[in-house]
Amino acid sequence: MMSVGGLKKVSDHGADYVLTQLMAAGYEAYLVGGCVRDAVLQKPIKDIDIATSALPEQVMECFPRTAPTGLQHGTVTVILKQGTYEVTTFRTESQYENFRRPTSVAYISDLSEDLRRRDFTMNAMAMDMAGAVLDPFGGQKDIEDGILRCVGAAEERFGEDALRMLRCIRFASTYQLEIEAKTWAALLAQASLLRHIAMERVRSELQRMVEGPAPARAVRLLLASRLTAHLKKQLPLPFERWLAHDAALDVVSALAEQHDRWVLLLMLMETPADSVRQALQELTFSRADMDAVVAVLALRESLAAQLLGGDTQDAASDTADQPLLERAWKFGAVRHGSAAASTLLRVLRVLPQPDRETDGELARFRSSIVPALLRNGEDWLSEIPCFSLKDLLLSGTDLAELTGKPPGPWMGKLLLQLLELTALGEIQNERQALLCAARDACN
Repeated sequence: MMSVGGLKKVSDHGADYVLTQLMAAGYEAYLVGGCVRDAVLQKPIKDIDIATSALPEQVMECFPRTAPTGLQHGTVTVILKQGTYEVTTFRTESQYENFRRPTSVAYISDLSEDLRRRDFTMNAMAMDMAGAVLDPFGGQKDIEDGILRCVGAAEERFGEDALRMLRCIRFASTYQLEIEAKTWAALLAQASLLRHIAMERVRSELQRMVEGPAPARAVRLLLASRLTAHLKKQLPLPFERWLAHDAALDVVSALAEQHDRWVLLLMLMETPADSVRQALQELTFSRADMDAVVAVLALRESLAAQLLGGDTQDAASDTADQPLLERAWKFGAVRHGSAAASTLLRVLRVLPQPDRETDGELARFRSSIVPALLRNGEDWLSEIPCFSLKDLLLSGTDLAELTGKPPGPWMGKLLLQLLELTALGEIQNERQALLCAARDACN
């Protein structure tokens, strides 16, 4: 059971002004949705939404600056010096299109009917100007009881908008709620509807789960629901492998950065970096986010390939193999970037030791390579004079003059070879020394 404490009125001068102006013009106006939920939970307020009996054109008449950002759904954005506020007319919604959007809306004058179309009872509350909560569907009691429940029939709510199934898992994990039995049964029964939802919407929900306060709970609910088997595009990711690393899921929240959390979760799948890149592309991750995550996984993959090979012996012991680990680590840091190397160290610090019975490449990596890497990795990174070709004190023009050869793929390969030699300390990052090394390599 969750205690909500003493309810505090949402304090926002801009929102108060919008409510006041609408009511002064003779209309009803309330705060609705997530801001009311978070006020009940005594959590920081993020987005503020306002519902009103005023029609969109009447809302625009009440304020000097507005933007018709969603007139097809009855939404007008009021622009104030304090910020922007979305104001939506009380409405009901017709049959939904593609299990995501209503085909049309009808304006009404009844707040309760407007709240009835919302997804969960915790999101179907309103707050008036004085801070009183209007709660026709028992959202406060569900919050107090620690229950996440759909408004009305769960199968109808999920059938209207299939994305609500992922939101169900996100809300349950974020707010530490138990999903009501009928709501969970409806989710399982209608999981296949998720194939109608755009991958960018799926990605947004997954990112919010991973960056939330309880990513391990979100992952376990995802596994139990098998929603990932019903995405619009099938991902080359073995989600079931998370089951073999249950203890490691609990440490994901110890990582502050979202990128680090994704690295750990994807590392636990023991999937090639190329397959991860393909999956993140399908999920419409940004190029920057995708490159950052994949670089870390590729670095770990290269270390394992060089140091573990195909046998089961400890490859990075404290004796003869440590120079091999240092060399592989410095090569990898140069090839994949210092940011990737630092991220990998952060992730490995929280990764628990595998059980003795645990098999697989990741378990061998954790047992044999990680201890020495955590002891020495930072120091080895600090010894690398430069991590990128732009910091190398030799250019492609210098190589062209030295060799008399036209530019081509050979030039990039040679510059990378010189960069790696500087990383190992075998040559100095000094122009003459680099020219001598380049001359030797070309002979």
